[in-house]
Amino acid sequence: QVQLVESGGGLVQAGGSLRLSCAASGRTFSSYAMGWFRQARGKEREFVAAITRSGDITNYTNSVKGRFTISRDNAKNTVYLQMNSLKPDDTAAYFCGATTRVITTWRNDYNYWGQGTQVTVSS
Repeated sequence: QVQLVESGGGLVQAGGSLRLSCAASGRTFSSYAMGWFRQARGKEREFVAAITRSGDITNYTNSVKGRFTISRDNAKNTVYLQMNSLKPDDTAAYFCGATTRVITTWRNDYNYWGQGTQVTVSS
């Protein structure tokens, strides 16, 4: 069992930056690959970024490549999403998930989810 708690969301102007954090409970954090997803109002939850257990491999959706960076600190049981050059289209609730897959972009592969943190980007 893994419990995930996201933080770091907020209101930012276009072009600004935010860093999201996802803190995991339990001693088995390093056993899970992690992912970030987002869900805009009225839309389905979509993949943003993922990282393997050791952090050696990452994957991003095309719209955030070069702007977002996913990383993890297994000693702190935390995964991060650094978001730079934010755009109004990035406005959404952001969720972190934990998966037993090596790495995956498919939301149904994720076993555990946090409650989400809201990111709002104003133009």
